[in-house]
Amino acid sequence: MINIFEGFGHVLYEVAIALIPLVIFFLFFQFFILKLPMKKLVDILKGIFLTFWGLAFFLQGVHIGFLPAGEAMGSILGQMEHLWMLIPIGFILGFVATFAEPAVRILNHEVEKVSGGYIPQRVMLYTLSIGVAISIALSLLRILLGIPLWYFIIPGYLLALLMIRFSSRTFTAIAFDSGGVATGPMTVTFIVAMAVGIATVIEGRDPLLDGFGMIALVALSPILSVLTLGLLYGRKEKENDRTFESDS
Repeated sequence: MINIFEGFGHVLYEVAIALIPLVIFFLFFQFFILKLPMKKLVDILKGIFLTFWGLAFFLQGVHIGFLPAGEAMGSILGQMEHLWMLIPIGFILGFVATFAEPAVRILNHEVEKVSGGYIPQRVMLYTLSIGVAISIALSLLRILLGIPLWYFIIPGYLLALLMIRFSSRTFTAIAFDSGGVATGPMTVTFIVAMAVGIATVIEGRDPLLDGFGMIALVALSPILSVLTLGLLYGRKEKENDRTFESDS
């Protein structure tokens, strides 16, 4: 029987160590610079309290649920008769993991709000989900074939730098932030554990060399997908400008 609170004290300590400097930093600004109203201050402190317990329970769930489940799934999938099936399975898991990623939804909401609806949340969500799904599929292909990681990373970033030249500043900024939010708790805790489990059971694969490196691809793929979206938006804007000029 699993003790769901095993090691919970250590998790509480880790979360407290992570949050206390932020709280001290905020209180310093509150007393000397911000001087927010008491009601606002109380709301923020309530949010910090909920954040503390939310992070603690999430990390505890990761330790007793996500990581063991991901490794167990990877061990089972790695022993399938048709290993090529790992590629579409990885695509689906990458898509749904990004679709459920809280940080991705927050970024999409902010992008839509700041752009005045010009870049809809749903478009960004599907763009990032498809990009991460492709990167997970490529990562599993890399594990199956034993392809070195830099065969993907170097060409990928060179392509990103090339696309920046033809993309707008707005989409360039959003693209590089997207690379960070896509590597959130859903992807890291579950997909990486699964990849390590797969690399462990496949003959001739080293879990350290082949199981890791997936997050590097996950961080790269949203950059490329959002820059591609930016190029499509730019092309659409040019077509609309030409249509407007011809009508006038």
